[in-house]
Amino acid sequence: MARPSRVPPAAPLTLPKTPTGIAGLDEITEGGLPRGRPTLVCGAAGCGKTMLSAEFIVRGATEFGEPGVFMMFEENEQELVANMRSLGFDLEKLRLQKKVALDYVRVERSEIEETGEYDLEGLFIRLGHAIDSIGAKRVVLDTIEALFASLPNQAILRAELRRLFRWLKDKGVTAIITGERGETSLTRYGLEEYVADCVILLDHRIVDQVSTRRMRVVKYRGSSHGTNEYPFLIGPKGLSVLPITSLRLDHQVSEKRVSTGIPGLDDMFGGKGVYSGSSVLVSGAPGTGKSSVSASFIDAACSRGERALLFAYEESESQLMRNMRSIGIDLTPWVRKGLLQIHASRPTLHGLEQHLVSMYDLVRSFKPSVVVVDPISNLSSNDNDAGLKLTLMRLIDFLKQEGVTALFTSLTADTTATIAASEVGVSSLMDSWLLLTNLAYNGERTRTLQVLKSRGMRHSNQVREFVFTDHGVDLVDVYLSGERVLTGTARMAQEAQERAASELRTRDHDRRLRDLANRRKALDAQIASLNAEADERAGDVRFAIERERFEAAGVAERAKEIARTVSNGGDGPRGRKGKR
Repeated sequence: MARPSRVPPAAPLTLPKTPTGIAGLDEITEGGLPRGRPTLVCGAAGCGKTMLSAEFIVRGATEFGEPGVFMMFEENEQELVANMRSLGFDLEKLRLQKKVALDYVRVERSEIEETGEYDLEGLFIRLGHAIDSIGAKRVVLDTIEALFASLPNQAILRAELRRLFRWLKDKGVTAIITGERGETSLTRYGLEEYVADCVILLDHRIVDQVSTRRMRVVKYRGSSHGTNEYPFLIGPKGLSVLPITSLRLDHQVSEKRVSTGIPGLDDMFGGKGVYSGSSVLVSGAPGTGKSSVSASFIDAACSRGERALLFAYEESESQLMRNMRSIGIDLTPWVRKGLLQIHASRPTLHGLEQHLVSMYDLVRSFKPSVVVVDPISNLSSNDNDAGLKLTLMRLIDFLKQEGVTALFTSLTADTTATIAASEVGVSSLMDSWLLLTNLAYNGERTRTLQVLKSRGMRHSNQVREFVFTDHGVDLVDVYLSGERVLTGTARMAQEAQERAASELRTRDHDRRLRDLANRRKALDAQIASLNAEADERAGDVRFAIERERFEAAGVAERAKEIARTVSNGGDGPRGRKGKR
């Protein structure tokens, strides 16, 4: 019996999408808005519905080759052109190039009489002509409430709304329809969000007297999407949405090390500094030198020819540069060369979300290698702001994705005890953590620095004294006296005492060496005298030996002579005489 063939499962269909070109929005929607379908953008007055819709049309015409029609019911063409020019978009130029069609439809309630046969045929004809005239692929209707404001009959209104959305689908254009926020529903009529394939809710809220804008994708038929609230900013270059919560921990790391600008601190990191692309937290009480460490970090980066971006929330740019010159760090040349940008503002100027989006835009445009935020604890006036940690988490993840080396300073309570937690609770997110403290002893305060942690590298566990000099900041070794750490004048007194003791030891060593040299000289003289006496005695002995040898040689010679005489026949002198 033949086995039935297995039918492979059908591949999931991918919904075609139209990219908006708006930074961050395409990431949230995972590619853009549903192509050929209507999208509802709703929100209260001033939340940015018109700006988002107009930028959708402009980006399509300029970046994706998709002409668009913008039909408005509240403001005329001239007003829209002027408003968009503030964002750097020239709608008039695009209209002359036949890339954009602008159509203002004036709806007056007094001129409309409701009848049972009321419909939108006239609007369809007008909109269809605009679409066909430029071959539009994108359409915006702003706002739908103005179109139906004269229709109190809910049955007719609902029917015409369905017809409008169906007509746009049949036309095959990607449409955005804006609507005002209702009291109990997303829109005023409560029907548009059910008919639309995609619904985006914009929110403009005031928290602690600070204005913030946020975006949320309420629904998206046939596609996954980000469901969180995302901050967005209407800036000089259009809308910027920062979908930080969608970032994953998949950033690449570098083995390169960069200097902190403080030689002693580099030594504490093994003599090489911190990893490029890492995050460094410098926490400490007021006056411990956090801004000076930041300035040294920036000065070192600019000296390497890298770009640096500084967000200062306590001092103005001129005040910061003047104060740093007092310790020998001049940041002015780097600003003039374009290697350094300083953005100084009060934290209350924007909300946390706007600060975040603003940083995002500046990093994207300036492309720095180093970013410094001084201090992060001033971003919120509320010490218990739960949103601050989330904001910083998003910023840290974003900078890691961009490969930027970041340094954050954090203000902590002024106490002599070691602080094992940062004020904003982000120390666990940092790769390296430096703690600056003030030590009060003997009527003075001295600064100390220690490395609490540094991931992926060996680092010193010593406490070093932090001092200001005429050529920047430097670290010096502290002294331990019993169970106390000596710094400041106590350290200098200890150093003076040790220098005096060292000098005394040096003098004693010199004296002992001189005594040893003198004894060596005396011994050398004694040895020379003994050597001379020995030489003299050796001469006498040699002379006596030679004399004895000479005498012995004479005796032997005489013996030989006598022997020769005897051998000649005589018995000596007497024998020779008898023969005669």
